[in-house]
Amino acid sequence: MASGLAALLDDIAMIAKLAAASIDDVGTAAGQAGAKAAGVVIDDAAVTPRYVTGFTPDRELPVIYRIARGSMINKVCFILPVALVLSAFLPWALTPILMVGGAYLCFEGAEKLLEALHPGHGDSAESSDEPVAGSDREAQMVSGAIRTDLILSAEIMAIALAEVAHRPIGVQAAILLLVALVITVGVYGVVALIVKMDDIGLHLAKGSGAVRQHLGTALVRGMPHLLSALSAIGVAAMIWVGGGIFVHGLHVFHLSPLPDWIETGAALAASAVPGFSDLAHWLAHALGSGLVGLILGGGIVAAHHFWARRV
Repeated sequence: MASGLAALLDDIAMIAKLAAASIDDVGTAAGQAGAKAAGVVIDDAAVTPRYVTGFTPDRELPVIYRIARGSMINKVCFILPVALVLSAFLPWALTPILMVGGAYLCFEGAEKLLEALHPGHGDSAESSDEPVAGSDREAQMVSGAIRTDLILSAEIMAIALAEVAHRPIGVQAAILLLVALVITVGVYGVVALIVKMDDIGLHLAKGSGAVRQHLGTALVRGMPHLLSALSAIGVAAMIWVGGGIFVHGLHVFHLSPLPDWIETGAALAASAVPGFSDLAHWLAHALGSGLVGLILGGGIVAAHHFWARRV
């Protein structure tokens, strides 16, 4: 009896060790997969604050929560199962779907750029300098943010999936779920900190101590400039990331020499500045992708407006 109990305890201990090793393996793989998607994560964090600016202070955090919840639903309920099914049965379909999403990002970025250049062009809540008020306006802003997040999240999850595609389907699901959770919490935690930084600065400015007051005043004065910069970065990120997705799809399907031209230009830029070759390569590649995204998005915007006038 005692020996049987000891054997059972040994089995339980072995199962616990295997489970711990499996969890550790999933965590490590999720970290590696998330690191590969870091560029898109940064773009996601840059894009989102432009959808939150303009709200009254009491609505900022609730709006961020609604967008974060929508982002998590995007990743877990839509992107994750579709990605796993496509990876198992139609792996070739992932790239065309991402290309369509990239084209949409280019369109949205070009539309925002047109609105910035011609302030009277758009009638969205984003184009107004007045605080966003009313449930309809808020729902419109949240819906726009979640739509954009869907494309960026799909790219993040696709990059992560590519890193773990050789693993069993259950392990893939666990890793992607962990990536989705960590990235969503991280991105929207940073966004919440950014948009509430002026309130933090105001609190510091009202406190005691010269250093604290100076820091608080600097935050209050600097945050409008930071938010404006992030808004511009967000538009650029949509065009750049969308163009990069589209260029990568062209490369995968060998549909155009354009990806090779961009890579050749990036290689020339890297060789021109040996001390900063990696940075020069990245910048040249990003510039090429951004130019493609701007042309693609501008073309879609022109076609969209032409069709709207016809209808």
